[in-house]
Amino acid sequence: MMKWIAAASSPPRARLTGVVYLLYFLTAIFAEVLAGHGLVVSGDAANLIATVWYIAVTLLLYDMFKPVNKSLSLLAAFFSLAGCAILILSPFHLAPSSISPLFFFGPYCLLIGYLVFDSTFLPRALGVLMALAGLGWLAFLLPPVASRLSSAIEVLGIIAEGALMLWLLVIGVNVQRWKEQASAARAQSRKTRVPSQS
Repeated sequence: MMKWIAAASSPPRARLTGVVYLLYFLTAIFAEVLAGHGLVVSGDAANLIATVWYIAVTLLLYDMFKPVNKSLSLLAAFFSLAGCAILILSPFHLAPSSISPLFFFGPYCLLIGYLVFDSTFLPRALGVLMALAGLGWLAFLLPPVASRLSSAIEVLGIIAEGALMLWLLVIGVNVQRWKEQASAARAQSRKTRVPSQS
């Protein structure tokens, strides 16, 4: 029981999240290089591995942002996991071709942007970048916008997620502020549970 309590109050694993994020980026770049050289099957395999890394990033970010807003953090994780499911099923032709993963990754980035902006333990500029990336991914779904701005949208997405990854990897989070926000969230959760029990 004491171990569970210690784990529940432990600081976020920001640097671990940064490392896993970096592994995702490296694997995704490797997959693009393979696909660019005509090695489609190898590229698909590398993309699957990259998606597994992104699932891990999603779960780590969910845990990190629970103190900010548990419901929104869970909703963001749901969007990301749904997008990852489409990425995993697509090479096997098990996902509907009419559904783009960007339908899910756009809202995911928007929500993560909001959570970063609303947090007290990360710079708000990172939240703004992530929200802009989310809007970009959603705009990418509009054919006229996608054809004109696809490169700019991709660069924005890479910059936003790359900046968050580098910040977590190199600087981490303000642990004291994260603990304060986590304590406030636990206290609020206890307050809302007490009336329902009486």
